[in-house]
Amino acid sequence: MQDEIRLTLPITGMDCANCAAAVERNIKKVSGIDEVNVNFSTEKAIFTSTEREGVVEEVISKIQRAGYDVAKGEVEILVEGLDSDQDSLALEKNLQEQDGITLVGVNWVSGKAKLQYIPTLISLTDISGVIQKSGFRAVVISDGDQDAEEQARQKEFARHKRELILGLVFTIPLFLLSMARDFGVIGAWSHQPWVNWLMWALATPVQFVVGRRFYTGALNSLRNKSANMDVLVALGSTAAYLYSLPILLGIFQDHVYFETSAMIITLIKVGKFLEMRAKGKTSQAIKKLLQLSPEKALVVRNSQSVELAVSEVEVGDVVIVKPGKKIPVDGKVISGSSAVDESMLTGESVPVEKGSGDPVFGGTINLQGSFKFEAEKVGKDTALAQIIKLVEEAQGSKAPIQRIADRVSAVFVPAVVATALVTFLIWMFVIPPAAGADSSPFARAMLNAVAVLLIACPCAMGLATPTAVMVGSGRGARMGILYKSGEALERAGAISSVVLDKTGTITHGAPVLSDLILIGTETERMTEEKLLYFAASVEQRSEHPLGMAIVNEAHGRGIELTEPETFRAIAGKGVVAAISGAEVAVGNTRLMDEIGIGWGSAAEAIEGLRQTGKTVMLTAINGNLAGLFAVADTVKENAREVVEELYDMGMKVYMITGDNRQVAEAIGNEVGIDRVLFEVLPGEKAEEIKKLQLDQEVVAMVGDGINDAPALAQADVGISMGTGTDIAIASAPITLIRGNLIGIIKGIKLSQKTLSTIKQNLFWAFFYNIILIPVAAAGFLNPILAAGAMAISDVFVIGNSLRLNKKSL
Repeated sequence: MQDEIRLTLPITGMDCANCAAAVERNIKKVSGIDEVNVNFSTEKAIFTSTEREGVVEEVISKIQRAGYDVAKGEVEILVEGLDSDQDSLALEKNLQEQDGITLVGVNWVSGKAKLQYIPTLISLTDISGVIQKSGFRAVVISDGDQDAEEQARQKEFARHKRELILGLVFTIPLFLLSMARDFGVIGAWSHQPWVNWLMWALATPVQFVVGRRFYTGALNSLRNKSANMDVLVALGSTAAYLYSLPILLGIFQDHVYFETSAMIITLIKVGKFLEMRAKGKTSQAIKKLLQLSPEKALVVRNSQSVELAVSEVEVGDVVIVKPGKKIPVDGKVISGSSAVDESMLTGESVPVEKGSGDPVFGGTINLQGSFKFEAEKVGKDTALAQIIKLVEEAQGSKAPIQRIADRVSAVFVPAVVATALVTFLIWMFVIPPAAGADSSPFARAMLNAVAVLLIACPCAMGLATPTAVMVGSGRGARMGILYKSGEALERAGAISSVVLDKTGTITHGAPVLSDLILIGTETERMTEEKLLYFAASVEQRSEHPLGMAIVNEAHGRGIELTEPETFRAIAGKGVVAAISGAEVAVGNTRLMDEIGIGWGSAAEAIEGLRQTGKTVMLTAINGNLAGLFAVADTVKENAREVVEELYDMGMKVYMITGDNRQVAEAIGNEVGIDRVLFEVLPGEKAEEIKKLQLDQEVVAMVGDGINDAPALAQADVGISMGTGTDIAIASAPITLIRGNLIGIIKGIKLSQKTLSTIKQNLFWAFFYNIILIPVAAAGFLNPILAAGAMAISDVFVIGNSLRLNKKSL
């Protein structure tokens, strides 16, 4: 069975949720496509396929046949090393074989390659790599990957802007002329036949140039066996325009309604223009993340430091970072030291000290010293690139609550057309005209039907969920909280129980020396430093986590250690070695019993330490007990505060651990958790989660994302305590980039506020239509006002979603 591939295409030309549904249906017609999700708000199509060859071309063809297109970038690359036409043909062939490159032209005379490509499928770094593998060198590359899609979006926005300006230029004088004539502001000449021709001349460019997109959109929609916003607008504006033509030609006498048809189109254009601007703000999180990556890197090549484009940095390169500069890619420090601002990754404002051997991440900012590091991850493999990918996927996915709007939108437009038809028939044949009415029954019926068509645009319903998901997940990314899907973002808001893994979640996960007790009389006792010297010299060979806590303490005190002369590890008990002529043993009470060391005098102290959840190691020198070392996995600073806040939020809080009851309850008491699940093996954690779910609890499991993977998968919401390097492989739908527990609180609150915003948006969208359709059908809403109200509803929904950026957590 072939592996599934996941592909993303940026779509252009979608005007409403029904457009997204049409694109989705057409992509599903392609053989091998398993799962499709087209998001109107992000304007992205994400799909999985078991076939690779030709699938992208076929999907693009289906999208274009449906009346939409894919955003493409254009780039011109200067290629070094092209010596003949054969070289250019070979390079052209290699580039054409790459998924995502739609058009290639290589000219060996000018030494340039011109390409058209899809930025979500192939990056400029990838294109540069293909050129280099072909035996050439790309020395000039234009703007970055995301800029290509952004440029395509900007072109579409500019076209909308031009059409809007053209509409306003013709519609404003037309509207003023019509209003002035109706209210008698201007003289009798305004009722001359030639004035109607002037109004026709002003309305026609609006109808067929500015409004052309509504006609093509409506035809494409009907061809795809669906009906979208374009159908409603085209029907409404065309009805007013066509009704006015026989009046213009003198076939019968009545008002012309050219200003109505023009105002409908122009007002909706205004709404779409404002909507596009507002939708741009919902994707600010992605744009800000993209701006974090620097364009240049200072790299050591051939013993010289040279400035290169970040896309040219390779794994293994030595990169120099100066104070105040951004780190270009991920790597490990090899010389120098500094403090680095990693807030873009973690949401933490405190700088992180970096020295030899420490990891650094692309996009973070070097604050103080200068250092060199070896590049380990570049391009799409960096932590920043992985974060951007996760946020984009989350923003492109659908939250379960969106299914309500999708189901309604699917039948909404046909229902509205039917309602408009019924409205027309009732006003035409059932309701008698009022005495002295100045318009014909047909005109009255037509205007009321048009008002119904225009007031009922389903755009607000389509925007209600995805815009809130975009803003919510984007804000989460800025705080170091990654939601991998809209479902995770929605589901986290319903959590009723939180299960916290102990090691690495509540505690730091790295044992440290907490107590050092010297044994013997005052005169017999050695100093702490001497005891540490013996014990740490032995333990440095064992590399056991508990022993390393002793070694780290010795290093921290500046104690120089020595290599053991002899060394023997006894499984499950400890180690015995010869250090500087002395026989040293470090281990538990079973080791002491085995080698005949009495420890009864220290029994009370040992029991007291164990009751506080600490692990005790005894040290004997030359046959005598010399001291006790207590090692503990320390609790994170804000653990108790977070647990208390979870209780305040009405949550049930559990701690789960493989430790024994004594240690588990000691940690639980320290942080304020009274529900403790102890001696639970990793494979049994999922079963414990399942038991809680049987009690109708919505359970969140918080763990490290690796050994807790089954429990994270079983939970209703899995929250992984990740690090920068773990982001790509985290097991849970929510990842806290740093192990800061406060992220659990913020993640749940952000989810709750996002879900609340979605419900507000959906309520507004449904309420608006439920209330105003009858108002329009009853004849209380002019078509021009209906068009304006429809435009305002879309902007209102987006604006409400943007408020998520300001809400306190």
